Amino acid sequence: MLLGVAGLVCAGGCSSGGSAKAPASSAAQTPASGGAPSATSAAPTAAKLPATTPWVPGPGEVSPQVKARAVAVVETLGAWPPGGGGQAAAQARAAALGVSAAVADEAGPLVPQADAAALQVIYAQYGGILDTSASVLIPCRQWTQDAQGTVTEGGTTVDVRLAAGADPSAPWAVTELRPADPGPPAAALSAVVTRVLAEPRIDLPPAAAADFRSGQVHDSVADALLALAGTYEIKVSVVRSGHPIDVFGTTRPSDHPLGRAVDVWSIDGHPVVAPSTPRALVEGFMRAAAAAGSYNVGGPYQLSGGGASNQFFTDQTHHDHVHMGFRT
Repeated sequence: MLLGVAGLVCAGGCSSGGSAKAPASSAAQTPASGGAPSATSAAPTAAKLPATTPWVPGPGEVSPQVKARAVAVVETLGAWPPGGGGQAAAQARAAALGVSAAVADEAGPLVPQADAAALQVIYAQYGGILDTSASVLIPCRQWTQDAQGTVTEGGTTVDVRLAAGADPSAPWAVTELRPADPGPPAAALSAVVTRVLAEPRIDLPPAAAADFRSGQVHDSVADALLALAGTYEIKVSVVRSGHPIDVFGTTRPSDHPLGRAVDVWSIDGHPVVAPSTPRALVEGFMRAAAAAGSYNVGGPYQLSGGGASNQFFTDQTHHDHVHMGFRT
């Protein structure tokens, strides 16, 4: 039986509810412009762990049960009650979901050393969805607490790999976890990257913010985001780390690990995937992305135009976000 996210008991203080929301407590929230790449890199504060909400697939999602399965594993591994830290405890939590200890051991920054932890999934986006395999990219914020009660903000993005079983009625199996590895902060950043990190209309999850701080994201990406932020409020899901190295299901290198791409899952507060989101809003954003320099704009709609070789594309994977790729 598939364990949906709404049915989990979230050890880090989850409350019941619908799709992901900001934690109810503001005691230790991560700024909208992004947090730390891991749960140990932000300044600690003496506070309670914030309440969080389970992430639930909303209307319009492609194969929502696949996303629910991936999110269930991330939420279960990344949150635990006081005294529940450690790798053995993580393996036990994974086993309760039917996930192997070997997969739990791949959680890396999702399971830092801490006495207790709370985790908030920001969104679950496809990195790829095929008939029998999938990649679900899950940016999340995480708060860890030590035995003295000190809370530290952080977060990561996890590329969750899944495989379908021979029985179509059986849940998809989580086969691998690939957490983001943004790398250390650069000694100096370009002016445009500094502006992106400070821009309140660009919401970066922790790993994406760390990607920019690492100096490994091309200025073309930053320039485009700033241009788009002049018109739209943007919620980014993935930039460089935490994304498949190759375009899923192919041997063709993705622009993301090269620091030449960015994915956006929400525009002006409207999830790209939601049926209620105006089509004109998404199409306008896709065309604005092309005008801002993206040679490869993917999304839920196939648009015309874009020169001799159409720079717009759509497929099942890009039903839930707008992808922008850059040549330099």
